[in-house]
Amino acid sequence: MRRNSAISCQSRWACTLSAWFVLLGLIVCVAHTALAQKPKSRKATKQKTMPIKQGICGTVLEKRGNHMPSPDDPRPAGDGQPVVREVLIFPLLNASQVDMGENGFINSVRQAKPVKTVKSDTAGKFCVSLPAGRYSVVVRDPKGLYANLSDTQNNVFPVTVEAGKKQTVTVTISHSAVF
Repeated sequence: MRRNSAISCQSRWACTLSAWFVLLGLIVCVAHTALAQKPKSRKATKQKTMPIKQGICGTVLEKRGNHMPSPDDPRPAGDGQPVVREVLIFPLLNASQVDMGENGFINSVRQAKPVKTVKSDTAGKFCVSLPAGRYSVVVRDPKGLYANLSDTQNNVFPVTVEAGKKQTVTVTISHSAVF
């Protein structure tokens, strides 16, 4: 009898059993190797961005419910809940350039496009690098574009970025709150 392999089997049953043990050993080895290599967490796989030196950084918060002071019913705690929203940075917008809706919503923006768009993270934080200048900060809420602040010249949520400086803002979405 010629032997073509280094391992010989005395019976068909022994060969089948041996093959199953070899296969089982390979599966255990592969599973152990896969489990030993812990997957990187989402935080670790996110690209680390260099801190910006000039631009706008901030937090997007949402307030809901009754915030009116009352001795019988205390106001909800905190300044709002952090939310994930798309943050659009426009060149400074004046109320004459937008079609304002109700409760801080913007129905449309005429003749202006965002210069940058970024998404806030689960902590509501965002940061965007920008050249020095004047900008409007608008968020995209599920109900539409939203900006509930303006200055005395009717500029929509105005932010001035100075050379070499970061401006910090808090965007508070409050259309579902009562004050």
